[in-house]
Formats: sequence, structure tokens, C-alpha cells
Amino acid sequence: MRVLCAFPEAMPSSNSRPPACLAPGALYLALLLHLSLSSQAGDRRPLPVDRAAGLKEKTLILLDVSTKNPVRTVNENFLSLQLDPSIIHDGWLDFLSSKRLVTLARGLSPAFLRFGGKRTDFLQFQNLRNPAKSRGGPGPDYYLKNYEDEPNNYRTMHGRAVNGSQLGKDYIQLKSLLQPIRIYSRASLYGPNIGRPRKNVIALLDGFMKVAGSTVDAVTWQHCYIDGRVVKVMDFLKTRLLDTLSDQIRKIQKVVNTYTPGKKIWLEGVVTTSAGGTNNLSDSYAAGFLWLNTLGMLANQGIDVVIRHSFFDHGYNHLVDQNFNPLPDYWLSLLYKRLIGPKVLAVHVAGLQRKPRPGRVIRDKLRIYAHCTNHHNHNYVRGSITLFIINLHRSRKKIKLAGTLRDKLVHQYLLQPYGQEGLKS
Repeated sequence: MRVLCAFPEAMPSSNSRPPACLAPGALYLALLLHLSLSSQAGDRRPLPVDRAAGLKEKTLILLDVSTKNPVRTVNENFLSLQLDPSIIHDGWLDFLSSKRLVTLARGLSPAFLRFGGKRTDFLQFQNLRNPAKSRGGPGPDYYLKNYEDEPNNYRTMHGRAVNGSQLGKDYIQLKSLLQPIRIYSRASLYGPNIGRPRKNVIALLDGFMKVAGSTVDAVTWQHCYIDGRVVKVMDFLKTRLLDTLSDQIRKIQKVVNTYTPGKKIWLEGVVTTSAGGTNNLSDSYAAGFLWLNTLGMLANQGIDVVIRHSFFDHGYNHLVDQNFNPLPDYWLSLLYKRLIGPKVLAVHVAGLQRKPRPGRVIRDKLRIYAHCTNHHNHNYVRGSITLFIINLHRSRKKIKLAGTLRDKLVHQYLLQPYGQEGLKS
């Protein structure tokens, strides 16, 4: 079960509110609205430590959010989209004339739109004004080699390796070619768009940053969670899998901060499963656990933008399928866009358990993220807060709002799996 909870104008409730109950294996989105941001609301109040009556056999999670200052502020276009060049090769470019698809895309604005993927490495752009130059004639101003997708895989794809230093020099040369052209003189440059940061990939990134770290506007990499050919439904609920991204973020940040502290980092292409995804899994309710945790984790750890691969395509990994039908992750993305703003808030939790296991219950299987509510959402006033919670436990958990959140009015939006298929719906 997935829940979006909303709290309209934050007036104290006349009646005491019972703790909310989180079902096992449930994904919760909670929205807390219109918290007063006066000095009193910004103060941290201690969480109560007494055990609530009637909950001796339950786990009670006491939840508070620090509203004084955001811990991070991400890009307004934090959740952005990608289209793969295969739609050109396969003759799918007519999708631009589909009012249905354009409407679905409009629902996820504002966003960057990246046009890229592995086939980009094999594209050559034709210069209609001067066909000779597009065929490789003189004039490098118009003919640029596209070092684009996962340079660490060039040996596999092209039979030739490129090291980080050479790639950095290529980016510097690319920028020097673009600057004299009026329409590109202020264009942003992003790279190197590496793959999973294994040892050899980190070495490539290190060489690139040493040479061209100041040349790019943001450092980019890609992430795929699991092989789509062997994935099982319960894989989407494994904390070990969810945490692989956090480890990658730390590795990337360590290299970037060594050469260009504070440089923006983008996850420029993320998929849950490789090989085009798996039918009834990658396009199912279960995949939302990975996707929502990805959004929460990236923002919490300071990644500026995440680009979802792909908005629309054939296969099962996307937000919209080849028949222009929105998949479960589309609706999750739509709610995220509507409710969640760029300011990230610190969450404070305390667990009252029958047999305490310090840290594990909350940190591993109960994931809680908080943001200021999207100020473009006219249903809620500034000062509102959005919470989203993922419960990966096999048992129910009780959430009680405490501290600055105590006695606030809640709007709760509930998304549940449909029919008998459960997680595979």
C-alpha cells in the first residue's frame, strides 16, 4: 500500500489523533501542510519518551521534522526526463504529435529533457546547410565527435579505450569550439556521464576531474540497480539493493570534492532494471519502492538533478509505455512533482520497541524523507511540509507525529496495488 498524507492549514486538532498505521511492505507518501514558521515552530522540542498506552505489543515511531533551516536545496528541475535516440531509429518520432503524450509530459514539468542513450554514440548529425562538412570534410566547427554515453564502456562498444585525462582534454576542446558560436556561447556542458563507479571508473573520473573539472557545469553519472533478466519481485524490497545508490553517491562526491568542492552532481540516467526491464515487474507497483527511495536518497545526499531513463519508449522500464499508457512510476512521479519542493528538511525519529534493536528498524527498513511542499502547488500555502515514508518491514508500524508536527491536520493520499496481483499490479 502507498499512502500520500496531506495536512491542510495547520490548525491544532481539537481531538487527539491516534498514531497512523503503516502496513507491512507499504510505500507511504505523507503530506503535512501549513506549518507555522514562526520562531516557536522552528524550535526543536524534545520527543516524548514515555510508552503510549495500548501500544505495548506494537512498534511506535515518533516522528518530528526540523523546520528551522533546510539541510539541502536541490534544483527546481530535480526530477527530469530522458528520451532515447532509439525512438528516431525505430521511427517513433511521431509521438510528438500525440496530445496524450504531450499532456503526460506537461504534468511532469518543470524538467530538463535529455536526449541520450547508448545509441547516441553511433549518431552522426547531418549539416543540411553544408553536407560536405557533415560527411567528415574540413571544418571542425560543425562536425564534433560525440563522446556521450558511459565513456568507461568505449572499449566494449568501439574497440578503443579513452582515459580520463584524454576525455577531459576533449571536453575542453569541445567548449572552445562552442564558445565562438553565438547560440552555443552560453550553453552548459555536462559530463563525463560515467557508469557504475567501480575502481576503473573512479580512476577515469579522477583523471577527468583533474583536467576538466572546472569546464563542466555539473558532473554526471548513470546508475542501474539490477539485471532485468534475473530480477524477482522481492528484490525491489531489499534494503541492500536500495543502499547501493548511497554508496555510489559517496564515491562520486569524494572525487568531485577533491578537485572542485561544491560542484553540482547529476544522476544523468537511472533505471531500476537493465535489459529493457522485466514485464510485470519493472512496470509494476513493486518498482515504485526503488524509484521513490531513489528520489529521497538523492535529494537527501545533495544530488542536484536526477534524470529518469526513459520517459517514453518500448520495454518496461519507463514512465509511459509504447501505447502511451502511464505506468505506476509515472503516477508516483506526478505526485512527487505536485507535492515536493526543492528544500530538503532533517527528519528526527525515535522508536519505542518491545525489544529494542538500536538503529536498524528505523534506518534500514523504515525510510522517511521530508521536504518543504512545492510552492507552485496552489492547494497549499507556503510553510507546508511534505513527508514520504517507505515501510519495508513485514509488520505494521505506528507513526505518531511529535514536536513541531504535533496536532497538525493531515491530508493522506493512498495508492494501493490493484486486484489479486499485489506487488506485481
